[in-house]
Amino acid sequence: MDNLKAPETFQSLKKASEKIFELITTHLNVQTAYVAKRGDTAMTVLSSINNKEELVPEGLEVTYSGAVCRVVISGEGNTLNSSNLEKDELTRELEIAKDLKMKGFLGVTLRDQKGEVFGTLCVLDQEEKNFSEEDVQFLQSIANVLSYLIELDHTQFNMSLLNVPILPITKGVSVLTLQGIVDEKRADKLTAEVLRYASQNDIDFFVIELSGLVIIDNEFPYVVVEILQALKVMGVEPILTGVTPAIAMQEAGTVALRNLGIKTVSNIEEALEYIGFSLIES
Repeated sequence: MDNLKAPETFQSLKKASEKIFELITTHLNVQTAYVAKRGDTAMTVLSSINNKEELVPEGLEVTYSGAVCRVVISGEGNTLNSSNLEKDELTRELEIAKDLKMKGFLGVTLRDQKGEVFGTLCVLDQEEKNFSEEDVQFLQSIANVLSYLIELDHTQFNMSLLNVPILPITKGVSVLTLQGIVDEKRADKLTAEVLRYASQNDIDFFVIELSGLVIIDNEFPYVVVEILQALKVMGVEPILTGVTPAIAMQEAGTVALRNLGIKTVSNIEEALEYIGFSLIES
C-alpha cells in the first residue's frame, strides 16, 4: 500500500463529501466513510471521513487484488454487507482487512452514465455491525448522487485541460506546464500541439514543468517520453522541471528519461539560468 496524495481533480466531491459523509456516518453509526476510484491495478481513496482514528486516509492506494472494494464490485448485487470482515470468508485473508482491524463493513458500487462501475462508496467500523436492507438502499441512494458529482467533475476537469498550456518566455524559449491526468485523448492533443508549436515558432529550448502531473495506477504517462524524444529529433532541447517523488518512483518512465539524457532541474528559474537567463530585481 502507498499513502499518496489524492488527485485534486474532484472539487465538487470535495465540497459535498463532508456534509454527505457526516450524514452517512451518523445515519449508519459508523466511524468511517470513503469513496474509492477503480484503476487498472489499484483502488485509490478520493475522499474520506474518519470520526475517530484515521482508518482510511485520502489518497490511500491498495492493489486491486488485495482490496475489499474488489469484493464489493464482484459481489452479488455489487454490494458487500459484512458484520465482521475479519471473520467473513470472502475478506478475512485480505491484508487490508487485517491491517485496519476492520469489522463492520458496508460497500456499494459507483457507476457512470453508461452503467460501468468506476468505484465504490463504503463505510466501516472497528466494531461489529449488522446493516439492514434499508441501510443498503440508503447507501446506494447516496452512491447515485456521488457518482453524478464525480463524473461531472472528471468531465469538466478534462475539458478545462484540453487546451495545451504553452507559455512563451522569449524568442526560442517556451514553457509547457503539464497538469492533471494525461489520458489517451489529452496525449494525442498534447503531442500534436507541442510539436506544431515548436516547429512554427522556431523553438530552441522547451521547458516542461511536471509538478502538477497526476500519476494514476502507478503508471508514468509515456507520452511525455515520446514528446521529449520527438523534440530532440527536431533539434529542440527539452528541459524537465518539477519532477515529484510520485513521478520519480515510476521506474519505466524514469529509465526512459535517463536513456534520453534529458536535462532535469528543480524549477523553472533554474531552467532559465541553465539556458542563460537570470532574474534581476527592479
